[in-house]
Amino acid sequence: MKEPKYKKVLLKLSGEALAGQQGTGINTTVIQQVAKDVASAMKLNIQLGIVIGGGNIFRGVAASAQGMDRASSDYMGMLATVINALALQDALEKEGVPTRVQTAIEMAEIAEPYIRRRAVRHLEKGRVVIFGAGTGNPYFTTDTAAALRAMEINAEILMKATKVDGIYDKDPMKHKDAVKFDKISYIEVLQRGLAVMDLTAVSLCMDNKLPILSFDLSGNGNIVKAIQGENIGTLVH
Repeated sequence: MKEPKYKKVLLKLSGEALAGQQGTGINTTVIQQVAKDVASAMKLNIQLGIVIGGGNIFRGVAASAQGMDRASSDYMGMLATVINALALQDALEKEGVPTRVQTAIEMAEIAEPYIRRRAVRHLEKGRVVIFGAGTGNPYFTTDTAAALRAMEINAEILMKATKVDGIYDKDPMKHKDAVKFDKISYIEVLQRGLAVMDLTAVSLCMDNKLPILSFDLSGNGNIVKAIQGENIGTLVH
């Protein structure tokens, strides 16, 4: 098998991608496929942390737009990410991948609290660490949590796996003439307001020179291809 280009990776999975075609909830076929891809990636002898979104279950921003208190709705969104994290942990362990869930909001019965040094130790021992509950603070997205955790574990790259095969100059779902970028700078992403990640996360990556790779989760083996440095998705650098 081809050698990995990246040895330490933070993978951001969008909640919506886990819903598959059904749009909401957890699609077991999708989550099993993700687990198989992650299991293949772990055979490359890498260290892998995962931050998972919760948009397939509950979106705090959408609820606050309909009048719910923003802080309360964001906490509900954080709990949704923990449901996804536990589902992914179960799928990964069925593939024989040792996994730990750490949460930014303490819930001792189901997950470890997030402790950076402990997370780093798990990674060194070959365990996948799934970071749930975002940053533990309202008003911050799971994109920002992914950027933050990537810095904390000293990841070489932040990979964002979504339903789209890269970054376009406009929404490819709505515009057939949308043009895909192979590479793009942080500044251009910020200036154009491209919806790859929220602007706080992009700024954080820019300040710390952490590259972002956005690619399609649904492609079979795409996680391995991304880690091996194959030309998929869009690189922000």
